[in-house]
Amino acid sequence: MGTTEAAVGGTHPGWSDDVFQALLELDVRQVAYVPDAGLVRLIEACRAQASMTAVPLTSEEEGVALLAGAWLGGQRGVLLMQGSGIGNCVNMLSLTRTCRFPLLIVVTMRGQAGETNPWQVPMGRIAAPVLDLAGVAVSQVIDEADAGKAVAEMGREVFSGPTAAAVLIAQKVIGVKEFEE
Repeated sequence: MGTTEAAVGGTHPGWSDDVFQALLELDVRQVAYVPDAGLVRLIEACRAQASMTAVPLTSEEEGVALLAGAWLGGQRGVLLMQGSGIGNCVNMLSLTRTCRFPLLIVVTMRGQAGETNPWQVPMGRIAAPVLDLAGVAVSQVIDEADAGKAVAEMGREVFSGPTAAAVLIAQKVIGVKEFEE
């Protein structure tokens, strides 16, 4: 029997709408993402937007390279992923410093308070310090009303830099998922 994950608890979808609006205002054209239940509404909005090209990835580090290419082609981009994917792109994050291109990352966190999937806990606990050590500025969102503002602020910093920044949206904002067998 396989495993499934189901979202539980009340989540407010407004944060996704606010983040999407911030991405529009930042003139983001390329959206690289690894499919994730916490990002569904945001991903669907990006896919439906004619001015954006949404590209599903098989692994998060592909997104770093994709967005480097987007920048070289004159387009701004964002990488959408779940917190556990941070570990997958640590080596690729050095590319942003070496090649001096902007990288905006929006992360839905797992492994925080209430997590029932033990595989999510290790990266959930060290995500922010790992990003900081990799030279990525971090903004942590613990209130859904702050998500759009945080993405807008970090996006302005990233695209005027160029630099790398991540907005970590807390698990309490997206809702705790229940791990079932």
